[in-house]
Amino acid sequence: MSNKLLFLFAFLFSLSYNAQIKITGVIINQDTQRPIEGAKISFPEAPEISTLSNNIGYFSLESKNNFDSIVVQIVNYKKKSFPVNKKQNLNLIIKFSEKDKIGTSSIPPSIINQTKIDTDSISPSSNQQVNYVRVSGQLLDEDTEKPIPDADIFLKNTQVYAITDSDGNFELQSNKFIDTLQIITDKYPTKYIPLQRGDNLGLIVNLKLKSKNSSQSTDKGTVSKEKEIDEVVVTGFPKKRLPKKENPAYRILRELWKRRRTNGLTNFKNYQYKEYEKIEFDLNNVDSAFISKKIFKKLNISAKDIDTLDISGKTYIPVFLNESLSDIVGQNTPSKREKSFLRGNKASGIPNNDIVANTVKNLYKDVNIYDNVLNFFNKGFTSPVATIGFSVYDYLLADTVSVDGVDCYYIKYRPRRENELTFKGDLYITKDTYAVKQVTLQSTSGINVNFVKDIYMELNYDNVNDSIFIPLRNYTVLDMSLITKKEGGKGMFAKRTITYNDYKFDEPQGTVEKLLDQQWEPISEGAYNRKDDFWADNRPDRLNEDDKKAYEMVDKVSKTRLFRNIVDAVQILSSGYVNVGNAIDIGNLYQTLGYNDVEGTRIRLGARTFFSPNDMWRVEGYTAYGFKDDQFKYGFEGRLMLNKYNRFTIGAGTKRDITQLGTSLTENEGIMTRSFASSSIISRGSNEYLSSVNQTNAFLSIEPWKNVQLRLDGTYQYIKSANPFKFNIGYYNKKGDNKNDLYDSHLTFSIQARPGAKYSRFGLDRYEHTTLSPTLILKYIKGFNGVLDGDFNYDKIQFLYNHPILWGPIGKSNVTFEFGKSFNKLPLSLLGIIPGNQSYGIVNNTFALLDYYDFVTDIYTALHVEHHFNGRIFSYIPLLKKLQLREVAIFRGVWGDISEGSKNMNASNIRYVAPNKDIYYEYGFGIENIGFGNLRIFRVDFNWRGNYLHMPDVNKFGVKFGMQFTF
Repeated sequence: MSNKLLFLFAFLFSLSYNAQIKITGVIINQDTQRPIEGAKISFPEAPEISTLSNNIGYFSLESKNNFDSIVVQIVNYKKKSFPVNKKQNLNLIIKFSEKDKIGTSSIPPSIINQTKIDTDSISPSSNQQVNYVRVSGQLLDEDTEKPIPDADIFLKNTQVYAITDSDGNFELQSNKFIDTLQIITDKYPTKYIPLQRGDNLGLIVNLKLKSKNSSQSTDKGTVSKEKEIDEVVVTGFPKKRLPKKENPAYRILRELWKRRRTNGLTNFKNYQYKEYEKIEFDLNNVDSAFISKKIFKKLNISAKDIDTLDISGKTYIPVFLNESLSDIVGQNTPSKREKSFLRGNKASGIPNNDIVANTVKNLYKDVNIYDNVLNFFNKGFTSPVATIGFSVYDYLLADTVSVDGVDCYYIKYRPRRENELTFKGDLYITKDTYAVKQVTLQSTSGINVNFVKDIYMELNYDNVNDSIFIPLRNYTVLDMSLITKKEGGKGMFAKRTITYNDYKFDEPQGTVEKLLDQQWEPISEGAYNRKDDFWADNRPDRLNEDDKKAYEMVDKVSKTRLFRNIVDAVQILSSGYVNVGNAIDIGNLYQTLGYNDVEGTRIRLGARTFFSPNDMWRVEGYTAYGFKDDQFKYGFEGRLMLNKYNRFTIGAGTKRDITQLGTSLTENEGIMTRSFASSSIISRGSNEYLSSVNQTNAFLSIEPWKNVQLRLDGTYQYIKSANPFKFNIGYYNKKGDNKNDLYDSHLTFSIQARPGAKYSRFGLDRYEHTTLSPTLILKYIKGFNGVLDGDFNYDKIQFLYNHPILWGPIGKSNVTFEFGKSFNKLPLSLLGIIPGNQSYGIVNNTFALLDYYDFVTDIYTALHVEHHFNGRIFSYIPLLKKLQLREVAIFRGVWGDISEGSKNMNASNIRYVAPNKDIYYEYGFGIENIGFGNLRIFRVDFNWRGNYLHMPDVNKFGVKFGMQFTF
C-alpha cells in the first residue's frame, strides 16, 4: 500500500479526533415503548457537562476526561445513575418505567425551561419541515434478544440502503425526506417503520421469526403474505438451500459458462475508444457536530457543505477530485500493441495531484467479470459467475427485468460462508444470449481486508455478439478508514467512475499504425491545462449539481493555509524529503541515523534537485559521518533524460562509503543504493565483515519497447576491508603475492522486462502502480584486467525472475528464482555470496538463518517462496478468526558450488563453504495482519534451518519482525 495513501489516512484520522469518553444512546419508557424527550444526561463528577435527549429519545455526551457513570434526570421521574465503560459507549438503551415516576418534578423549573430550548437546538421537531432523514438503530430477535446481522435496511422505494453489522447495528441517511424504513431479511417477515423528518436515531427494532403459515416456498424463494402499510411482494433466499441442479439459476449460469465471453478488444484486428475517468476522495461519516470543530472552521468548511451518498446514506465532504480523458488505440495483429493518449487531466484539491490520483488508481484493478478470480487489492475474490460459483455462493432467480431495453434474468447472490473473499449483489443476464449485462458487487460484513470497510461496484456491458462483450461503465466506491471499521467511524470514500464510449473496430491498418507510432507526452501537449470548454465538449455526461458542488467545495478548502500546510506535511512524511523553494529536496530523513560495528553511530545528510515530479534531470548527493571510525563518507550522482519517449537516459556518479557486500545475489549498480545490512540499528550478533568501497559509475539506458529496459554500466571500484583487524579479504594474485585490496573495472549489460507493469509520470523518476506483473532481469558482466588498474579478467551472468501469483480463495504466492555463474576464478569480494540476514527484520530474498559469508559460491541457483493464505486457515478457528490474523508459509532454498581455482587463491580469513552436497533450505511460517482495529501492519516470522547443522555457531531457529502496509 502506498505510503502517500497511508499518510492521507493518518491526516483524516487526525481530523476525526474523538473525546476521551463518548456516550450515545436512547432513553425510552419500557412500558409504553416510547422515547423520552428532554431527559438531562450528565456526569456526576462534572454536572456542567450535560446534554438533553431529543424528540426521539436520542442523546450524545462527550468529555476529555474519563468517568465511571452518568446521571439521568427526567421531569416526574426518579433520578437514576448508570455505569459506563471508558472511552466509547455507543447505542446504549436506557429504560425507565411507570414505577419510576414521582409526584413532583425532580428537575428545577430553570432546567425544565432550558429543556425546551436545548431540545429544539439538538434536533428539528416533527413539525419543522426539514428535508432530510437520518436513521440509526439496532435489529434484534424479539425472542432471543440477539442481534440480527446482514439484514437489508432500505429507505423505501430508493437505492439508499445499509446492511446490519455483526451486532445488528445500521445507519443510513438521505438528503430527501423518505417516510418509511423497509427491513428485509431471510428468516423474518418484511417490516416497515414510519419515519419522521430529520433524525430518527437509536431505534431498537425487534423482529419475530416467521410462522409456518405466514409464507409459502416457491422456486424463487419465499413470498411474504404480510401486509404492513401497503401490499408488497418480497422475494428472499429459501430457508433450506436447494440442490444445485434444482436451483433455476443453475440452468442460466450453466448456459452462461457454455458461452463464456471474452473482452471484445482482443477479438478485432484493431480497436479505438475513448475513456473518461473521474476520481473523488471524500471524508465520510461527518455531521454538523463534527464539522463544528475548530479545524474545520480553519478549513472553511461548514454544515452546508455536507452531502449524502445514495448507496449507503452516509454523509461526506469532498476533499479531492480528478478527471481525465484518454484516447486508447490498440492492435492485435500483426503484433499486439496498445497506446494511451492522455488528452486532458483536471484536478482540484491537492498540488502535485498526479501522485494522489495515481495512488487512488492503485486501489483499483481491471475487472473481467467472467474470470473465476477477481483481483481487488491484489487479493483473489471469487467472481459471482465463476464456474465454482455454486460452491461459494447461494443464488436466487428473483425476476425477469428489462435493462437498457434488453430482457434479462435477475439473479440475487450471496456468499455461503463468512470471512471469505466474496461478494453479494445482483446479476442481470440477458435472456437471449446468456451474457452479463449488468452486475453489482458488494463486500460482506467483516471483510478481512485492511483499511477497507466496504467495496461496492457496478459493471455495465454491451454484448456485441455471442462471444464478445465490451465494457461500458465501471463505478466503484471504496469505504476506507485507517483505524476502525465500526459503522460510525470516520474514514474516506474513494470513488471512481470510468465510462467507455466511441468504440471503433477494424479501422484501416495504416491509420492505426500511424497513431501507435505517434509520439505523445501529456505535459508538453497541454493535457494538464485544458480550459473549461474542452471539458464541456468532451465529457460523456455533463457535470450534475453534486459534481459542481464538489468542485466548489474542494477549491474553497484547497485555498486555505491550513490545508496547504497539511498537504506539505503529508508529502514530507510519505517521501522522507523536505522541499525548499521548489528546487531542492532535503533528505532522505529516514536514513539520517544508522549504526554498524565499524562506524558506530552514523549520521547522514542528503539532498537532491526537485523542481517538479517530471524533472528531466536530477542531481543528488549525501555525506555521512561515523563517530567510531571518525571518517566522512559521501556519494554523488547526476542523471539526465535525453528522450522522454524511449526514456533514453545517461548518468554518472561516485561514492566512498562503508558497505556490507553480499546482501543480494543479483547486483545493483546504482551509486545511491545502500544495503539494509550496512547500517542496521539492531542486528543479530556482531558484524565485522564490512568493506570500504570507492566506486565510480557511468551508465546509459533506453526503453526501445514498452516495459523493456536496456542498460549499460561502466564501473570502476577500489575495495578493501573496512575492519582489517577482524576481516581479511586477502587473495593470491598471479605472481603469488598476498594482496588485501583490489581494483575492479567492469562493464554490465542488463535487460529488464516488466510485462504488464503500469507507470505514471514522464520524468526520470516514475511512479509505479501496484500490479501482479512479473520481473525478469538478465545481466552479463565483463571484467577487464589492466583497464583503469583493474586486476581481473572475468565473465559473469546473472538472472532473476520474480512473480506474485494470485490463486483466488487460497491466497497469493510470491516466487523469486535466481541463477548466477562466474566463469573465472575470483577473490572473495567478487564472488557470489549467498545473502544472509543478521538483522531482526524481514528482508526479501535473503536467508534468515545465515550469517554474512556463511556460503561463498561462483555458481548458484536460489528459490524463495512465500504463500499468503489471507487468513483462510485461521478463519476456521474461532478465536483466531476474531483476531483477523493471517498465515504465511515460507520456503527458501539454494544450491551452489565454488571452483578449486577460487579456493586456491583465497587468502582471506573466510573459509569457503558452498551448499554443493545438498540444497541448503529454510522453512517456516509467519503471522501477519497483527495490530488493532483496522491498523494491522505488523508481521512476525518463525524460521527453522533444514540442514547443514554441523557448521560452527549455526542458527537453528530464528524470529524475524517486520512492518508491511498491505490490504
